[in-house]
Amino acid sequence: MSRSIAVVSAGLSQPSSTRLLADRLAEATARELALDGESVDIHVIELRDLATDVTNNLVTGFASAKLQAEIDRLTAADGVIAITPIFTTSYSGLFKSFIDVLDPESLRRMPVLLGATGGTERHSLAIDYALRPLFAYLRADAVPTAVYAASGDWGGDDVLGERIDRAGADLAEAVRRSRRVAPVDPLAVPLGFDPSGASTATRRA
Repeated sequence: MSRSIAVVSAGLSQPSSTRLLADRLAEATARELALDGESVDIHVIELRDLATDVTNNLVTGFASAKLQAEIDRLTAADGVIAITPIFTTSYSGLFKSFIDVLDPESLRRMPVLLGATGGTERHSLAIDYALRPLFAYLRADAVPTAVYAASGDWGGDDVLGERIDRAGADLAEAVRRSRRVAPVDPLAVPLGFDPSGASTATRRA
């Protein structure tokens, strides 16, 4: 079986610690799923590359083809990894703006692994008081283990690596257990008709 994992990275620089954490969490999840012989398709959504598209969507109410393609990949995934830098005790404005352009029902029951990066350990609770409530509102299934990485976590012992492995295992298990059905476009209507009752094609109304 093939599984798809969408990775949302809200890092503003390139390279960034946010993208580094996102990649390591994706690798840990893929390794865990591979233990069952499953192939894994990892798709990274770099929000810094979509900043203009997200802003235009907020202003006009319409998503560009580029942005819509990424939204479709996100909502069709078997699991999501969402990583944001922490600014003034919460997720970044770009991260929140991207969430705001999503259909509020599009991540319902989606297995989600949450993570964040920051300069100091003082912001480590931001995942619990900012990110978890946000995804609870979206009715996503956030896994128990989240990962916060401060600047000092990238050197020395491998405590961060252990947390990453544990979080990846949590997401892999949630993906295995998930019975989520991908959302159906309410504006899609059948073009063809089959006597058995099955639609042969759809188009946007």
